[in-house]
Amino acid sequence: MRLFSLLLALLLPLPALAQADRLVDEHSYAEPSKVRISHLALDLDVDFDKRRLAGSATFDLQWADPAARELVLDTRDLEIAKVEGRTGNRKWRELDFSLAEADPRFGSKLTVTLPRQFAQVRVTYLTSPQASGLQWLAPGMTAGGKTPFMFSQSQAIHARSWVPLQDTPSVRFTYSARIKTPPSVMALMSADNDPAAVRDGDYSFEMPQAIPSYLMAIAAGDLVFKPISPRAGVWAEPQTVDRAVKEFEDTEKMIEVTEQLYGPYRWGRYDLLILPPSFPFGGMENPRLSFITPTVIAGDKSLVSLIAHELAHSWSGNLVTNATWKDMWLNEGFTSYVENRIVEALYGKERADMEFVNSRNGLLEEMKQVPEPQQVLMLPAREGSDPEEALGAVAYDKGAWFLQFLEQRFGREAFDPFLRAWFDQHAFQSATSEQFLAFLEAELMAKNPGKVTREEVLAWMTQPGIPDNAPRIESPRLAAVDAARADWLGDRKAARELPTAAWTTQEWVYFLEGLPATLEPDRLVELDQAFRFTGTGNGEIAQRWYPLSERSQYFEARPAMSLFLRKIGRRKLIMPTYEALASTEDGLAFATQIFAMARPGYHPITIGSVEALLAKARAALEAAQ
Repeated sequence: MRLFSLLLALLLPLPALAQADRLVDEHSYAEPSKVRISHLALDLDVDFDKRRLAGSATFDLQWADPAARELVLDTRDLEIAKVEGRTGNRKWRELDFSLAEADPRFGSKLTVTLPRQFAQVRVTYLTSPQASGLQWLAPGMTAGGKTPFMFSQSQAIHARSWVPLQDTPSVRFTYSARIKTPPSVMALMSADNDPAAVRDGDYSFEMPQAIPSYLMAIAAGDLVFKPISPRAGVWAEPQTVDRAVKEFEDTEKMIEVTEQLYGPYRWGRYDLLILPPSFPFGGMENPRLSFITPTVIAGDKSLVSLIAHELAHSWSGNLVTNATWKDMWLNEGFTSYVENRIVEALYGKERADMEFVNSRNGLLEEMKQVPEPQQVLMLPAREGSDPEEALGAVAYDKGAWFLQFLEQRFGREAFDPFLRAWFDQHAFQSATSEQFLAFLEAELMAKNPGKVTREEVLAWMTQPGIPDNAPRIESPRLAAVDAARADWLGDRKAARELPTAAWTTQEWVYFLEGLPATLEPDRLVELDQAFRFTGTGNGEIAQRWYPLSERSQYFEARPAMSLFLRKIGRRKLIMPTYEALASTEDGLAFATQIFAMARPGYHPITIGSVEALLAKARAALEAAQ
């Protein structure tokens, strides 16, 4: 998702910065200072033929303003049939409501007018077949080929496209749900999924811990369960489940490692749902049920850091949540740091360091094109901005680098208990950067004077770029990759003579990213004959190889490239290739042709990303003519 975030940043203007508005969520119409949702009860039918959810959402409300007589909810492309209210067990009373004109980014404000402050409000509604937060897959797009599939992606503000909500991370609520599907379909949610559930088309769920709206999740399809441990397992299509269980068999060990570092896992079960390849992201940390792309099933556990990342969100993000998307680093930076600690504990410091170096290099490369106001961790308020702009390498990797800086200065013996205390004392709360800064000063800096100054901390949090005091992790194995690459580029060794037999995915990624932006086609032929990059089943390698092939006019890779783009919908993996194709007139025509074939299997989020990229390329081409 980072590439598209960068493209958006370049396309959108930078309005005036208003630091005073950092506590306000400019991405939501809701007014939680007046009234908050405390519990949500869903009753929905899943209609695969019409590609719609139909039913009702009932809210328990906590009123804060005695004078308030309106409930404002976020919606996008929802058809509202009626709204009712009541208190206690009294009869439901129909209420007046208005649905504002739709904003293309934020949807429509739903305003419910109440004669008095009811304890409950119920909205009866239908979703759109084009709901941005839902993907509907025909049977032919699944692994089994016989049963349709549906799944949600609510982050950042797509929950409002399938449930009318206060769609802001500052509001947390518990929920229950009754979901009805065709009898052959299993339904799951980010809730208490029963591994022994009977497939009958009528399912009930409870989520007793309060979560923000972006962690609402639903999926339905031909799904079976296999355990990893008593509290962890895999849901997947029958054709995928065994490979996934084998690949992710270390999940329980990951949970135990993280508990030792940062306290108990507080969500009951931790299961993985392996989605079809069209899932637009690597993973989504939906509580109790992380949604996972099948592209990380590499067969050698080389990509399981993604599982560590989604698990880490059970502490950083799900347990302690950024109050607005301007503080996304509190979710993703913390999670990327914890992920690296899990990888180190299970797979060794060398692998953790290689992964950190690759992430650091990606951050430094991306920041060359990110406007300075967006290079800070504490983002300023930007009215009209897309919250997904915050989902780039700055939030993830600069945030993790900052925590690594603190770890280095204070030592793990002080920093680990501090981080655990942050999670413990803010559990099931939404927090701000200002709160973290105050907690850092009181609980770490004041108790360990002379280690870090306030100015150094603010340089990381509020200034663009990377401070000079950033830790510089180095990796001997990646240094060996540098030497091998130099030998090949300098014609001292042929590609087949390089010492690559024991290289992991992390080393191959580093090798490819260190190559020149373009090479002579015959050099790519040599690499391909030695290492068979074209047609690789490893998405991390394909993500780097196909753009290099296109920039270098190695057109022999195009058939396999086309298959890759039509098979995979994960944005991180495919957007670099679309970007490389769109840089030339011929490539743009080829990309347009591929997209037309791939579009039916892409998630709406991916479709929007590719459409925006191709439209920008066409406009640039027309302007140049």
